[in-house]
Amino acid sequence: MAAPSGGRNGVCARLWAALLLGALALRPAEAVSEPTTVAFDVRPGGVVHSFSQNVGPGDKYTCMFTYASQGGTNEQWQMSLGTSEDHQHFTCTIWRPQGKSYLYFTQFKAEVRGAQIEYAMAYSKAAFERESDVPLKNEEFEVTKTSVAHRPGAFKAELSKLVIVAKASHTEL
Repeated sequence: MAAPSGGRNGVCARLWAALLLGALALRPAEAVSEPTTVAFDVRPGGVVHSFSQNVGPGDKYTCMFTYASQGGTNEQWQMSLGTSEDHQHFTCTIWRPQGKSYLYFTQFKAEVRGAQIEYAMAYSKAAFERESDVPLKNEEFEVTKTSVAHRPGAFKAELSKLVIVAKASHTEL
C-alpha cells in the first residue's frame, strides 16, 4: 500500500499527499526550515551504493537511498529534504531532475530514521518539461513504517523518483 487508506489506484493517496505538502508549503516562510537539496551521482555497475542526508533541528531526521543499477554512465540525481514549522513532519524527495533515468535498477530502498512514513510513492518517470510523473504500479514496490523498497520479482527496473512524507516517531516527540 502506497499511503494510508489510499485505495488500489492511489488517487486518494496522491490527493492526501498533495494536501499535506500544500499545507506545509503555505506556512509562513520564516517558520519552515529551508529545504535542503543535495546533488549526488547514481552509479551503474551492479554494486550496492548508498547516499544519505540529515535534516531538522539537531539533524534528527535521516533519509537514506540505497540502490544497485546497471547500464550507461553515472547520472546526476538530487535529494531534497525539508521539515514542517513544528518539525514534526519531514519530506524526502529523491529524483533525477532530467525526468527519466536510463539506468536499469536491480534494487532500491529509501529509508527514514527518526520518523515513520505517512505517505510514499515511487515513479518510473519524474515530471520534466511538459511531461508528468509516472508512478510505479503498487505491486512493484512496498512501503513499511520506515522504508519504501522494490518488490523482488515484480519491480520492472525503472526508477526516476521517490517521494516520502514522514512524521516524527513517538519516541522523538
